Amino acid sequence: MEISNTSGRRKTSVARIYMQAGQGNITINGRDMKTYFGNELLENIVNQPLATIEQVGQYDIKVNVRGGGISAQAEAIRLAISKAIVGDNTEARPALKKEGFLTRDPRMVERKKFGKRKARRSFQFSKR
Repeated sequence: MEISNTSGRRKTSVARIYMQAGQGNITINGRDMKTYFGNELLENIVNQPLATIEQVGQYDIKVNVRGGGISAQAEAIRLAISKAIVGDNTEARPALKKEGFLTRDPRMVERKKFGKRKARRSFQFSKR
């Protein structure tokens, strides 16, 4: 397999990945995944597509991710890995689609409106 290059997005974070066959090394912004996240739950989110098709440890993945928080970054990486797997192996598509890993989560932060304290929250009303 040659290097596959895909991207994934979630909220304001954008992940670009370069995936090729290898020993299962995942590098995020030049750091190992365990040191980058430091949270087993987020590492599991990143590995979910590989675990679904039972290919954990078979791909080397280099990730460049920007924007958002680390949770949104993990979900953006998950989407990018899922898209790269489908690009390489079309038989994996139904399993990944069933788990919802090929769908971009469209939820974004609602913008603040003028005359309000937040997007919908008003300032406290004072009667006197």
